[in-house]
Amino acid sequence: MILDFIYPPVCGFCNKINKETLCKKCENKLANEQNVKIEKFKNYEFQEQIYFFPYEGFVRNAILQYKFRNKVYLYKSFVKFMIKNQNFMKFLKTYDIIIPVPISKKRKKKRGYNQSLLIAKGIANLYNKNKNHILKVESKCLYKTIDTIEQSKLNKEQRNANVQGVYDLKNGQILENKRILLIDDIYTTGNTIKECSQMIKKAKPKKIGVLTIAKDFVD
Repeated sequence: MILDFIYPPVCGFCNKINKETLCKKCENKLANEQNVKIEKFKNYEFQEQIYFFPYEGFVRNAILQYKFRNKVYLYKSFVKFMIKNQNFMKFLKTYDIIIPVPISKKRKKKRGYNQSLLIAKGIANLYNKNKNHILKVESKCLYKTIDTIEQSKLNKEQRNANVQGVYDLKNGQILENKRILLIDDIYTTGNTIKECSQMIKKAKPKKIGVLTIAKDFVD
């Protein structure tokens, strides 16, 4: 394609030319940091959570670059790596709809993109090539009503108060009796995920699961 000469495909992590958007060297680097976990929960806002990495080192730096330094293309490299994991593919098969954690209109205008929505779409696009089971991305049901302070700038107690009552739900009938996978980039205190899950539960889904690239093991 002509665009490939103007904007050649590169590995998102090292910026070297690579048609797959993830070079072998960086793939091996990710593999060394990978620690895929599926955790189950009872009497919780969601029933299970899967994450790929601890939020540290190479991965932490890449997520910060993706989220705050306008390196939007990094989502392709993360998705490319995750979708190669067979256990993850089996995990995805147990869901019907992917919902990205929403950001406010003001934040989206400033950043230019919702990082969780790009990851959700990237996963669905690659997964759905299989055609045996289709995952739908739904970004019009859950939305953020208030532009809050970024969670990364707050302590544990402040984070909890910062997200209370800032999400809302519409067209909930789309989610009724469906298996919903909520996607975000990082799981830290879990306050954002819990608030979003509580809103989704109002639509009476069959189950709610959570996917994040990384998990931050804070005290």
